[in-house]
Amino acid sequence: MVVVTSTIKGQIVIPAPLRKKFNINKGTRIYVYDEGGRIIVEPVRDDPVISGKGMLKTRGKVLRSLIADRKKESEL
Repeated sequence: MVVVTSTIKGQIVIPAPLRKKFNINKGTRIYVYDEGGRIIVEPVRDDPVISGKGMLKTRGKVLRSLIADRKKESEL
């Protein structure tokens, strides 16, 4: 366990090993909330759908196929 000190503005520094472990970089959004008398600091995970957008380079063919399949399934 590491002890950190807050600044006059309430800022803290997350130790480097924890930043690396949880992939926290400049601009990473973080949830801060209280739970059971504790302050929880938790990185906001990227939406896997949005982060994977364009990964397959199919120009929408896969999406159109998926939508067509779902439409057929709903008609059954």
